[in-house]
Amino acid sequence: MMLSGVPVPQIEEYEPKHYICRRANGEAVLDGRLDKPFWNKAAWTDKFVDIEGDIRPRPGQDTRVKMLWDDDYFYVGAELWENRIWATLTERDSVIFYDNDFEIFIDPDGDSHGYYEFEINALNTVWDLLLIKPYRDGGPPLDSWDMKGLRTAVHIDGELNNPEAANRKWSVEAAIPWTSLKECAKEHRAPLPGEFWRVNFSRVEWQTEVVGGIYSKVINPDTGKPYPEDNWVWSPMGLINMHYPELWGYVVFADDEDPGQFRISRDERIKWELRKLYYLQRNFAEHNGSYTEDLTRLGWSSDLELDPEVYAAKHLFQITAEAADGSGTWIIREDGKLWKE
Repeated sequence: MMLSGVPVPQIEEYEPKHYICRRANGEAVLDGRLDKPFWNKAAWTDKFVDIEGDIRPRPGQDTRVKMLWDDDYFYVGAELWENRIWATLTERDSVIFYDNDFEIFIDPDGDSHGYYEFEINALNTVWDLLLIKPYRDGGPPLDSWDMKGLRTAVHIDGELNNPEAANRKWSVEAAIPWTSLKECAKEHRAPLPGEFWRVNFSRVEWQTEVVGGIYSKVINPDTGKPYPEDNWVWSPMGLINMHYPELWGYVVFADDEDPGQFRISRDERIKWELRKLYYLQRNFAEHNGSYTEDLTRLGWSSDLELDPEVYAAKHLFQITAEAADGSGTWIIREDGKLWKE
């Protein structure tokens, strides 16, 4: 059995974005437009940044998102400014990021296993999939899984696939039923007011040029392939990989009586320290052929007063730390699953 390492996110401080998601009023009639009363009470997120964060230039086009929720759906509205609006893929569950696209990632219970991915292009073609666990941990995507009852719409402010058009932006609306998300959620249910889920959004942007009157990806003459795509996100990841659910933002589901506030709790910071130990253990084992119970060999340090307990063997490990209120124990293991007992 080969022991593999994992890339470590390059972030100076653990501060994922957060968003207070308010309850929706009325029925959502989806047409892709976000300038209607349904969205009035929803705040915009910050504009997207490069997936690697501040070490990379800011995106050349603006992207931002709104969110709402009710008893039946999680609503997402996205605005993508774009002077070249194009799409080619028309079959559901195609690899949509081969086009420019908008993507949603949802981990309901925050254990980094059992999460959802959704991609959509300007033709309103969808790819939705369930991941048992991240690719770094050996998890395959379940392409045949569908968000049953999903509703989507796209609005084009300009003209699709026409380089002569005066294009401004395209926008997306998605209504995702809780019934399609609760399988991986706490107690297999929709969120309650005051609870949060881990969520992130991504936008894939390819370099294009006009060839023969149509948009084409710009080819790198050295490789004969298109230049790598840009990845712009709501909450930066510190590396070019969306499949690190522990770095996604916090979406807090509020009710009208208490719109709620959010700050990262001590428990969330304890979980992050365990996640750092997971990175260190995986990379230590890749070079040494076994995990270790000696944290000094990992070079781990923390500003939290934390005394983790470690069990390690050649091909597995388990690290535990007491929860903030002493009500249980946080546990992480070699495949990255993190939970509380």
